[in-house]
Amino acid sequence: MNTEDVAGRCLSLAGAAEEYPFGPQPAVYKVGGKIFALLAEEQEPPRVSLKLPPDEVQALRAQYEGTVLPGYHLNKRHWVTVLLDGVLEDEELEALIEQSYDLVVASLPKRLRPQPLPTD
Repeated sequence: MNTEDVAGRCLSLAGAAEEYPFGPQPAVYKVGGKIFALLAEEQEPPRVSLKLPPDEVQALRAQYEGTVLPGYHLNKRHWVTVLLDGVLEDEELEALIEQSYDLVVASLPKRLRPQPLPTD
C-alpha cells in the first residue's frame, strides 16, 4: 500500500476523520476523538503508526524486524510503526489498520461509537 491507499482506507472507516494537530505532518486519523493511525508521508520510506494489542505488537515486531518498529513517540507496548516498504502484503496492512480502528472504537463510550455503514 502507498500513502494514498493508507489514507483512503483510514477515511473509509465509519466515523473516521483526518486531522493535522501537529502541523503539516503527520496526518492523524481519529474516531470518536481518539487516534487510531498516524501517517508520516514525508519520511523515507513513508510509515504508519497503529494501535494494536500488546501481544500482537511483540509478534509483529519479531516477525517483521526492520519493517514493524516500536511506535515512534508512542507507547511502545501498544503502538507499532509500520514502514510502507512493500514487505507487508497490502491485505495484511489493511487488516492491521482495521484492527487498530476496531480496538479504539471498542474503548469508546457507546454514545461516541460510530454507527456501522449500511450494506446493500
